[in-house]
Amino acid sequence: MTKFTKYALPVALAAMPAMGFAEEGPVPGVNASTDSVFIFNSLLFLIGGFLVFWMAAGFAMLEAGLVRSKNVTMQLMKNVALFSLAAIFYYLIGYNLMYPLGTWSVDGILSGVWGPGVLEAVGVTADAADDYGYASTGSDFFFQLMFCATTASIVSGTLAERIKLWPFLIFVIVLTGIIYPLQASWKWGGGFLDAMGFLDFAGSTVVHSVGGWAALTGALILGPRIGKYNKEGKTVPIPGSNLTLATLGTFILWLGWFGFNGGSQLAMGTVGDVADVSRIFANTNTAAAGGAIAAMIVSQLMFKKPDLTMTLNGALAGLVSITAEPLTPSLGAATLIGMVGGVIVVFAIPFMDKLKIDDVVGAIPVHLICGIWGTIAVVFTNADASLMVQLYSIAVVGIFTVVVSGVVWFILKATMGLRVDEETEINGLDMAELGMEAYPEFTNG
Repeated sequence: MTKFTKYALPVALAAMPAMGFAEEGPVPGVNASTDSVFIFNSLLFLIGGFLVFWMAAGFAMLEAGLVRSKNVTMQLMKNVALFSLAAIFYYLIGYNLMYPLGTWSVDGILSGVWGPGVLEAVGVTADAADDYGYASTGSDFFFQLMFCATTASIVSGTLAERIKLWPFLIFVIVLTGIIYPLQASWKWGGGFLDAMGFLDFAGSTVVHSVGGWAALTGALILGPRIGKYNKEGKTVPIPGSNLTLATLGTFILWLGWFGFNGGSQLAMGTVGDVADVSRIFANTNTAAAGGAIAAMIVSQLMFKKPDLTMTLNGALAGLVSITAEPLTPSLGAATLIGMVGGVIVVFAIPFMDKLKIDDVVGAIPVHLICGIWGTIAVVFTNADASLMVQLYSIAVVGIFTVVVSGVVWFILKATMGLRVDEETEINGLDMAELGMEAYPEFTNG
């Protein structure tokens, strides 16, 4: 055992509150060099970025497990395609719209849409665009792109098993190129919500609720799956094809969330920043655990048996709930915030069915409702938060997303049609839309 582990580590642990952490991180004795700050900040963006990228695999596995086997290939195709489209259109339009890099803007509301700024920032003259002393522009672009793609992934699962491929992908282009980056600029681009004091550390509202609002709008326009609700209005359970994949997807998302929240510290060039990242990791993890346990217990009480899908969504609900402020809570407070998210999901999913809103994977309760809860919960642990500002920002982002999403969905419905025909929906989208099945040995002998 080294001297550090024998003496320093116990002292450090003893100094930490039993269910929390010290408010201030340690102070470095020597200032880091400019090179070191640049390298470590860029490294945080890159590591956080590829962890959030791994969430794309998590969404794909979660959705593949929660849809029926006849629709699995379609969900996998949608997830690969939506990420690829997000990467291209966030580069072409979104990144420049989100940050004031272009040649024209309306103060804090509409940044430049197209111009030399976006090309300079992400590759043509990368050295000139780098903010030497902070982080490389390429690493920032890569990190921010992953958040944009996550927003589109949220929509995919809700509308599964009845939406056509190409109209969905066109919506993804609008969502990732315009809707997401425009509203994100109001907070993270230094826009009017940021100026008002809106706090959303890693995106409970900016990312998750936006995906949830877009999904809710699409679900209302698209309608429920055939057979989801009987003539008496009761819900008919439609089990997923593979709960093993759904569980794997949840753990992958859980892992990716460390990059989602931890990377949003946006700095790793000082001892204090690294200490903050460690607190964010711990709080993110315990919120997910709290959400899972709460959902498991409440589902046992409500349904007489613990429900695995509720427990999986409870973990995700805890993660969404802590995303708006993963730094300031103690471990105990973070656990409670996540637990509230887990309880919300167990009640919200049946409530959605009562309203005849068919959400195949439970994304609306997880990402929208718990995104709202997480944004409100900031006021309980961050003294700088204003409840009225948080509520106002939730409303502004929600109204904007619903209105613009609704217009796009209606245009697509009128021009291309959103929904597959009845025969295709009954037989499965895999063969009709793609001509291949995920599990041919089970259906063809």
